[in-house]
Amino acid sequence: MQLVVFGAGNIGRSFIAQLFSRAGYRVVFVDIDEELIAALNREGRYRIEIRDRTPGEIWVEGVSAIPARAGEEVARAVAAADIVATAVGAAALPQIYSNIAAGLVLRRDSGEAPLDIIICENLRNAAEIFAEGLRKHLPPDFPLEACVGLVETSIGKMVPIMPEEVRRRDPLLLYAEAYNTLILDAKGFKNPIPAVPGLDPKENMAAHVDRKAFIHNLGHAACAYLGYLANPQARYIWEVVADGRVCEAARRAMWESAAALLRRYPDEFDEENQQAHIEDLLARFGNKDLGDTVYRVGRDLPRKLGRDDRLVGALLMDAEHGVEAPITALCVAAGFLFCGTDERGQAFPPDREFAEHLGRGGLDWALSKVCGLNEAAGDEGAIAGHIRRAHQYLTRRAADWLETVLACPASLLR
Repeated sequence: MQLVVFGAGNIGRSFIAQLFSRAGYRVVFVDIDEELIAALNREGRYRIEIRDRTPGEIWVEGVSAIPARAGEEVARAVAAADIVATAVGAAALPQIYSNIAAGLVLRRDSGEAPLDIIICENLRNAAEIFAEGLRKHLPPDFPLEACVGLVETSIGKMVPIMPEEVRRRDPLLLYAEAYNTLILDAKGFKNPIPAVPGLDPKENMAAHVDRKAFIHNLGHAACAYLGYLANPQARYIWEVVADGRVCEAARRAMWESAAALLRRYPDEFDEENQQAHIEDLLARFGNKDLGDTVYRVGRDLPRKLGRDDRLVGALLMDAEHGVEAPITALCVAAGFLFCGTDERGQAFPPDREFAEHLGRGGLDWALSKVCGLNEAAGDEGAIAGHIRRAHQYLTRRAADWLETVLACPASLLR
């Protein structure tokens, strides 16, 4: 059995390949990093160090890699695969469609069974977006719906950025938390769901995609953005979560989304399972051994403050279901002030550009062009107003701003 994984980065190697390798699959990676490709082919295996309450290690065996530029070889690998997965990042998906499409045509012409593609990206409506991307590179008469299963996922595993010194010693080594469950769409498969321990198929995938975006991702962003304001010197997420004020603010923001999710998906979620999920996430965010950084969790502001992403997307959902969300609005405003840097003191390049544009265009630019809010529309205008007031509040930087917010969060909406 063979799995082809587009993307040999943190999620591709520490999560997807690891699950399938342990179930007996050979793993072929497709990537653009020549050094990484060479190391995978030279070693044929790599190590994952589990950094959690119970430490451990996992060796992922039987792996190889193909450079993405080797289009014909990649297409042949796709055509021969038992299953394909992607973990390249949503922005990079357009770069892989042509190779996958070429493989699908080869596969159809050879009479092989349909191919399932597991889309491991932080992306809502991933199957629809993926299908649209593939169609641009397939013959007009290609029977995509019959030949391809597009399987959406909810990626809950947290993998930190590897320190440069460690990466120089071993470019294949990864750190990861113990969490090892891949939630995916039971209805997306054309073939039987693989018998791989750790796969957790769901019938109502939309509910779990929304929960990941608007509770997990939102809570993580809340910790990064509010934690940065509370302590700009903090390097690690566990440090800001250890601040009870930041942790409580993140919890309240997560519950704002949870309340809306209870109304949107009453047959999937209840207060008990939402509470258990939120408390488990906060405990995982506080994992000191993992070494996850405020920079990694907060970076990429243009994406994370976008209309359909974790914060503004949650505010739109909250408004739809009549849920007031002052802490979530505060988190968006805090995101505008986030200046986290990596271990070399460098900001993420898109965040530098964001700061430059924000400096020139101000909140009008950010709310319109980044958050995608139309202030002339009813709910969207109200949301933009809440974010404006929260931003004004934060820029005053009262010494007790966080305590005041926790004491009376609704005041941010007035």
